[in-house]
Amino acid sequence: MTDVDGEQDAGNGAAPEPLLRLDAVDTFYGPIHILQGLNLEVGAGELVCLLGGNASGKSTTLKTVLGIVRPRNGSVSFEGEDITSRSTSYRIGKGMAIVPENRRLFGPMTVLENLEMGAYLHGGGAKEDFDRVYTLFPLLHERRKQLAGTMSGGEQQMVAMGRALMAKPKLLLMDEPSMGLAPILVERSFEIIKQVHESGVAMLVVEQNANVSLSIADRGYVLSTGRLVLEGPAAELREHEDLRKAYLGR
Repeated sequence: MTDVDGEQDAGNGAAPEPLLRLDAVDTFYGPIHILQGLNLEVGAGELVCLLGGNASGKSTTLKTVLGIVRPRNGSVSFEGEDITSRSTSYRIGKGMAIVPENRRLFGPMTVLENLEMGAYLHGGGAKEDFDRVYTLFPLLHERRKQLAGTMSGGEQQMVAMGRALMAKPKLLLMDEPSMGLAPILVERSFEIIKQVHESGVAMLVVEQNANVSLSIADRGYVLSTGRLVLEGPAAELREHEDLRKAYLGR
Protein backbone atom coordinates (compact mmCIF):
# COMPACT_ATOMS: atom_id res chain seq x y z
CA MET A 1 0.00 0.00 0.00
CA THR A 2 1.28 3.45 -0.92
CA ASP A 3 0.77 5.94 1.92
CA VAL A 4 0.70 9.73 1.94
CA ASP A 5 4.49 9.75 2.24
CA GLY A 6 4.82 7.80 -1.00
CA GLU A 7 6.43 4.70 0.51
CA GLN A 8 5.23 1.34 -0.73
CA ASP A 9 5.08 -1.97 1.09
CA ALA A 10 7.54 -4.59 -0.09
CA GLY A 11 6.57 -7.93 -1.55
CA ASN A 12 4.46 -6.80 -4.50
CA GLY A 13 5.24 -8.61 -7.74
CA ALA A 14 5.36 -7.06 -11.18
CA ALA A 15 1.83 -6.29 -12.38
CA PRO A 16 0.60 -7.02 -15.91
CA GLU A 17 -0.14 -4.19 -18.33
CA PRO A 18 -3.23 -2.40 -16.95
CA LEU A 19 -6.39 -1.89 -18.95
CA LEU A 20 -6.42 1.80 -18.00
CA ARG A 21 -3.45 3.91 -16.95
CA LEU A 22 -3.17 7.58 -16.02
CA ASP A 23 0.44 8.75 -15.78
CA ALA A 24 1.33 12.02 -14.03
CA VAL A 25 -1.90 13.68 -15.20
CA ASP A 26 -2.37 17.42 -14.67
CA THR A 27 -5.86 18.62 -15.55
CA PHE A 28 -6.91 22.27 -15.44
CA TYR A 29 -10.17 24.19 -15.68
CA GLY A 30 -8.85 27.44 -17.08
CA PRO A 31 -6.20 28.63 -14.59
CA ILE A 32 -7.41 26.28 -11.83
CA HIS A 33 -5.20 23.23 -11.34
CA ILE A 34 -7.58 20.36 -10.53
CA LEU A 35 -5.70 17.06 -10.93
CA GLN A 36 -2.08 17.30 -9.85
CA GLY A 37 0.27 14.58 -11.04
CA LEU A 38 -2.36 11.83 -10.82
CA ASN A 39 -1.24 8.23 -11.34
CA LEU A 40 -4.00 5.62 -11.48
CA GLU A 41 -4.45 2.12 -12.93
CA VAL A 42 -7.30 -0.33 -13.49
CA GLY A 43 -6.46 -3.88 -14.47
CA ALA A 44 -8.56 -6.13 -16.70
CA GLY A 45 -11.49 -7.48 -14.71
CA GLU A 46 -10.58 -5.37 -11.68
CA LEU A 47 -12.90 -3.23 -9.54
CA VAL A 48 -11.15 -0.07 -8.39
CA CYS A 49 -12.77 2.65 -6.29
CA LEU A 50 -11.72 6.30 -6.31
CA LEU A 51 -12.59 8.00 -3.04
CA GLY A 52 -12.59 11.59 -1.87
CA GLY A 53 -14.79 14.38 -0.61
CA ASN A 54 -16.44 17.18 -2.54
CA ALA A 55 -14.09 19.08 -4.86
CA SER A 56 -11.40 16.41 -4.50
CA GLY A 57 -11.17 15.82 -8.25
CA LYS A 58 -13.06 12.53 -8.53
CA SER A 59 -15.48 13.55 -11.29
CA THR A 60 -12.71 15.40 -13.12
CA THR A 61 -10.78 12.13 -13.16
CA LEU A 62 -13.68 10.42 -14.93
CA LYS A 63 -13.96 13.29 -17.40
CA THR A 64 -10.24 12.99 -18.08
CA VAL A 65 -10.53 9.24 -18.63
CA LEU A 66 -13.41 9.81 -21.07
CA GLY A 67 -11.69 12.69 -22.88
CA ILE A 68 -14.33 15.26 -21.92
CA VAL A 69 -11.45 17.28 -20.55
CA ARG A 70 -7.83 16.86 -21.69
CA PRO A 71 -4.82 16.86 -19.39
CA ARG A 72 -2.30 19.64 -19.85
CA ASN A 73 0.47 17.26 -18.81
CA GLY A 74 0.70 13.49 -18.49
CA SER A 75 -1.00 10.73 -20.47
CA VAL A 76 -4.02 8.45 -20.54
CA SER A 77 -3.60 4.93 -21.94
CA PHE A 78 -6.19 2.25 -22.65
CA GLU A 79 -5.16 -1.30 -23.51
CA GLY A 80 -1.63 -0.04 -23.93
CA GLU A 81 -2.60 2.67 -26.44
CA ASP A 82 -1.99 6.34 -25.69
CA ILE A 83 -5.44 7.90 -26.05
CA THR A 84 -4.62 11.27 -24.47
CA SER A 85 -5.53 13.19 -27.63
CA ARG A 86 -8.37 10.91 -28.72
CA SER A 87 -12.02 11.95 -28.70
CA THR A 88 -14.68 10.75 -26.29
CA SER A 89 -16.45 8.88 -29.09
CA TYR A 90 -13.21 7.07 -29.93
CA ARG A 91 -12.79 5.97 -26.32
CA ILE A 92 -16.37 4.74 -26.12
CA GLY A 93 -15.81 2.82 -29.35
CA LYS A 94 -12.71 1.24 -27.81
CA GLY A 95 -14.76 -0.14 -24.92
CA MET A 96 -15.50 2.48 -22.26
CA ALA A 97 -18.97 3.15 -20.89
CA ILE A 98 -20.24 5.30 -18.03
CA VAL A 99 -23.08 5.28 -15.55
CA PRO A 100 -23.24 9.04 -14.89
CA GLU A 101 -24.05 10.80 -11.67
CA ASN A 102 -27.83 10.89 -11.06
CA ARG A 103 -28.17 8.26 -13.80
CA ARG A 104 -29.42 10.69 -16.50
CA LEU A 105 -31.89 8.35 -18.13
CA PHE A 106 -34.17 9.24 -21.01
CA GLY A 107 -37.18 9.63 -18.74
CA PRO A 108 -39.93 9.82 -21.42
CA MET A 109 -38.59 6.64 -23.05
CA THR A 110 -39.27 3.07 -21.96
CA VAL A 111 -36.76 0.84 -20.23
CA LEU A 112 -36.32 -1.09 -23.47
CA GLU A 113 -35.68 2.08 -25.45
CA ASN A 114 -33.08 3.21 -22.91
CA LEU A 115 -31.29 -0.13 -23.25
CA GLU A 116 -31.39 0.18 -27.03
CA MET A 117 -29.77 3.61 -26.75
CA GLY A 118 -26.91 2.02 -24.85
CA ALA A 119 -26.30 -0.35 -27.76
CA TYR A 120 -26.43 2.21 -30.58
CA LEU A 121 -22.87 1.36 -31.62
CA HIS A 122 -23.99 -2.24 -32.09
CA GLY A 123 -27.12 -1.50 -34.06
CA GLY A 124 -29.49 -1.44 -31.10
CA GLY A 125 -28.29 -4.64 -29.44
CA ALA A 126 -28.40 -8.36 -30.20
CA LYS A 127 -30.64 -10.80 -28.38
CA GLU A 128 -27.71 -12.12 -26.32
CA ASP A 129 -26.95 -8.57 -25.13
CA PHE A 130 -30.50 -8.12 -23.85
CA ASP A 131 -30.44 -11.62 -22.34
CA ARG A 132 -27.27 -10.78 -20.43
CA VAL A 133 -28.77 -7.58 -19.00
CA TYR A 134 -32.06 -9.25 -18.17
CA THR A 135 -30.19 -12.08 -16.41
CA LEU A 136 -28.42 -9.53 -14.22
CA PHE A 137 -31.56 -7.42 -13.78
CA PRO A 138 -34.72 -9.55 -14.13
CA LEU A 139 -36.83 -6.56 -13.09
CA LEU A 140 -35.87 -4.73 -16.28
CA HIS A 141 -37.41 -7.47 -18.40
CA GLU A 142 -40.61 -7.27 -16.37
CA ARG A 143 -40.65 -3.45 -16.66
CA ARG A 144 -39.26 -3.14 -20.20
CA LYS A 145 -42.35 -1.23 -21.41
CA GLN A 146 -42.45 1.12 -18.42
CA LEU A 147 -41.28 4.72 -18.83
CA ALA A 148 -37.87 5.03 -17.17
CA GLY A 149 -38.78 8.34 -15.55
CA THR A 150 -41.57 6.70 -13.53
CA MET A 151 -39.26 4.23 -11.78
CA SER A 152 -37.76 4.51 -8.30
CA GLY A 153 -34.18 5.63 -7.75
CA GLY A 154 -32.93 2.08 -7.24
CA GLU A 155 -34.76 0.84 -10.31
CA GLN A 156 -33.38 3.70 -12.37
CA GLN A 157 -29.88 2.71 -11.25
CA MET A 158 -30.51 -0.74 -12.73
CA VAL A 159 -31.62 0.82 -16.01
CA ALA A 160 -28.54 3.06 -16.10
CA MET A 161 -26.22 0.12 -15.48
CA GLY A 162 -28.08 -2.04 -17.97
CA ARG A 163 -27.86 0.72 -20.59
CA ALA A 164 -24.09 0.97 -20.06
CA LEU A 165 -23.66 -2.81 -20.25
CA MET A 166 -25.49 -2.90 -23.58
CA ALA A 167 -22.40 -1.16 -25.01
CA LYS A 168 -20.35 -4.30 -24.16
CA PRO A 169 -17.78 -2.28 -22.21
CA LYS A 170 -14.32 -3.47 -21.30
CA LEU A 171 -14.26 -0.74 -18.66
CA LEU A 172 -17.37 0.53 -16.86
CA LEU A 173 -17.07 3.92 -15.16
CA MET A 174 -19.50 4.82 -12.38
CA ASP A 175 -19.89 8.35 -10.99
CA GLU A 176 -21.30 8.50 -7.44
CA PRO A 177 -23.68 5.51 -7.72
CA SER A 178 -24.97 6.02 -4.16
CA MET A 179 -25.96 9.66 -4.70
CA GLY A 180 -29.64 10.33 -4.06
CA LEU A 181 -30.40 6.81 -2.84
CA ALA A 182 -31.82 5.82 0.53
CA PRO A 183 -29.36 3.81 2.70
CA ILE A 184 -31.13 0.52 2.02
CA LEU A 185 -30.98 1.20 -1.73
CA VAL A 186 -27.28 2.08 -1.52
CA GLU A 187 -26.62 -1.39 -0.15
CA ARG A 188 -28.66 -2.98 -2.93
CA SER A 189 -26.97 -0.82 -5.57
CA PHE A 190 -23.53 -1.98 -4.51
CA GLU A 191 -24.68 -5.59 -4.48
CA ILE A 192 -25.58 -5.06 -8.13
CA ILE A 193 -22.21 -3.41 -8.83
CA LYS A 194 -20.48 -6.43 -7.29
CA GLN A 195 -22.61 -8.74 -9.43
CA VAL A 196 -21.68 -6.85 -12.60
CA HIS A 197 -18.01 -6.97 -11.63
CA GLU A 198 -18.21 -10.71 -11.05
CA SER A 199 -19.53 -11.09 -14.60
CA GLY A 200 -16.05 -10.03 -15.78
CA VAL A 201 -16.36 -6.28 -16.40
CA ALA A 202 -13.55 -4.03 -15.17
CA MET A 203 -14.90 -1.09 -13.18
CA LEU A 204 -13.74 2.29 -11.88
CA VAL A 205 -16.22 3.47 -9.26
CA VAL A 206 -16.04 7.08 -8.07
CA GLU A 207 -17.66 7.42 -4.64
CA GLN A 208 -17.78 9.33 -1.38
CA ASN A 209 -19.12 6.32 0.53
CA ALA A 210 -15.79 4.73 1.37
CA ASN A 211 -17.08 1.93 3.58
CA VAL A 212 -19.42 0.33 1.07
CA SER A 213 -17.06 0.94 -1.86
CA LEU A 214 -14.08 -0.69 -0.20
CA SER A 215 -16.22 -3.64 0.87
CA ILE A 216 -16.54 -4.75 -2.77
CA ALA A 217 -13.44 -3.27 -4.46
CA ASP A 218 -10.14 -4.96 -5.24
CA ARG A 219 -8.12 -1.76 -4.80
CA GLY A 220 -8.72 1.86 -3.97
CA TYR A 221 -7.32 5.36 -4.40
CA VAL A 222 -7.99 8.41 -2.24
CA LEU A 223 -7.90 11.94 -3.66
CA SER A 224 -7.67 15.18 -1.72
CA THR A 225 -7.78 18.51 -3.58
CA GLY A 226 -6.60 16.88 -6.77
CA ARG A 227 -3.70 14.95 -5.28
CA LEU A 228 -3.46 11.23 -4.69
CA VAL A 229 -2.86 10.79 -0.96
CA LEU A 230 -3.42 7.06 -0.48
CA GLU A 231 -3.72 3.90 -2.54
CA GLY A 232 -3.64 0.16 -2.00
CA PRO A 233 -5.67 -3.05 -1.66
CA ALA A 234 -9.20 -2.31 -0.49
CA ALA A 235 -8.92 -4.51 2.59
CA GLU A 236 -5.82 -2.62 3.73
CA LEU A 237 -7.34 0.78 3.05
CA ARG A 238 -10.34 -0.06 5.23
CA GLU A 239 -7.95 -0.47 8.15
CA HIS A 240 -5.78 2.57 7.42
CA GLU A 241 -5.92 5.01 10.31
CA ASP A 242 -6.13 8.21 8.23
CA LEU A 243 -8.88 6.82 6.02
CA ARG A 244 -10.85 5.51 8.96
CA LYS A 245 -10.81 8.91 10.61
CA ALA A 246 -11.62 10.88 7.48
CA TYR A 247 -14.12 8.66 5.67
CA LEU A 248 -15.19 5.68 7.72
CA GLY A 249 -16.07 7.44 10.95
CA ARG A 250 -13.96 5.12 13.08
